[in-house]
Amino acid sequence: NPEPEIEYDLAVSTRKDIIMATGRSDHPNQVNNVLGFPFIFRGALDVRATKINEEMKMAAVKALARLAKDPVPEQVNIAYGETKLIFGKYYIIPKPFDPRLISVVPPAVAKAAMESG
Repeated sequence: NPEPEIEYDLAVSTRKDIIMATGRSDHPNQVNNVLGFPFIFRGALDVRATKINEEMKMAAVKALARLAKDPVPEQVNIAYGETKLIFGKYYIIPKPFDPRLISVVPPAVAKAAMESG
């Protein structure tokens, strides 16, 4: 990031069934730290966790995966100039400005923190 190991256009032209994510915002499926860290920290702070463990990180990942499959609010489509984002090849991870992130990821992290001690 910002220069991937393989260019997006080359990768998608090589295979029709490819599903690709990059750290770049100019391609679909941007993987960005902003999807994880603020919400992981919020969940940890909410329960006064003293460390971030693997269970908490996995809870965040699973919450993001579930969220990606839910219907996308219209305000997210508008923010990204899309007409209808839906789970599939070009949408496998929520967008950073999705307002649902704050209400989904931190509680999952907090629960994992409590359950894992």
